Amino acid sequence: MEKETGVLVIAGACLLVLFMVLVKRKAELFLNFCLRAVMGAISIYGINLLLAVWEIPCSVGINLLSLLASGIFGFSGVSLLYAIAAFRFL
Repeated sequence: MEKETGVLVIAGACLLVLFMVLVKRKAELFLNFCLRAVMGAISIYGINLLLAVWEIPCSVGINLLSLLASGIFGFSGVSLLYAIAAFRFL
């Protein structure tokens, strides 16, 4: 009986450690996504201001789609959004 209890305690501890590692990794990915989305929104806002000062009619709105693009792809996503916006004027 003691042997079975010991095996169950060891298996439970291993599952607990695996769960903690998985939760930590998911939290890190979520935090990374949120930081990229916020930095993307700030850069979109700044680029829109620069384009308005230079009187270039190519702006990108800050909405859920642009936040998702910048959150997933980072600055490449912001560049992609501006490339799509510029392609409309060609």
